[in-house]
Amino acid sequence: MYQAVRARLRALVCKARTARKDAGMVTSEYAMGIVAAVAFSVVLYKVVTSGPVGAALRNIVQQALDGRM
Repeated sequence: MYQAVRARLRALVCKARTARKDAGMVTSEYAMGIVAAVAFSVVLYKVVTSGPVGAALRNIVQQALDGRM
């Protein structure tokens, strides 16, 4: 009897643990993810369009276009 009760209790605890796991993100987590992605893209845009980085990228593209095939 004790083993049957213990097994049933263990099954209920395992079932409760799996029920608590989140299947996905909630709306606030989506919003925070979008805000973080936009902030990262703004920083990346500012870095790429800055003077030294822009010149370096232009040089790389120019060298690639001038190369022999």
